[in-house]
Amino acid sequence: MSETKRTTIVLFSGDYDKAMAAYIIANGAAAYDHEVTIFHTFWGLNALRKEEEIPVKKGFLENMFGKMMPRGAEKMGLSKMQFAGFGPKLIKNVMKKHNALTLTQLIEMAQEQDIKLVACTMTMDLLGLQQEELLDDITYAGVAAYLADAEDGNVNLFI
Repeated sequence: MSETKRTTIVLFSGDYDKAMAAYIIANGAAAYDHEVTIFHTFWGLNALRKEEEIPVKKGFLENMFGKMMPRGAEKMGLSKMQFAGFGPKLIKNVMKKHNALTLTQLIEMAQEQDIKLVACTMTMDLLGLQQEELLDDITYAGVAAYLADAEDGNVNLFI
């Protein structure tokens, strides 16, 4: 009888390319029968934001954070070659030409493969994000829950 392999990823970065790498690795690990958790914290939470604006009551600072952060995976910038917003358009054009999956499609694939997508509740509180603003069918937890998953992890990554 084989032991269950586990992969955990902390997605801290809000960069499109880094989030793509995290989701490509996660989906690959799931395809190899790993139990996978992606713990989204700080800027990595932007990958889980819904694209549409959700009316929720917030304080002034929380409202400002919400306006400054990208709304949804496809609005995230690149880590390099941003070129005043032209870089993401360029890379997405190249991806389309090569039939590569978008970050949104990789997130949907992760959900279909039962990858555990976790939003860090402490960071949500700090940035003023509410559950209604994030994708459906994700888990909300703190660092203790991530550590419990990572403790038995065969692969643990910080991106």
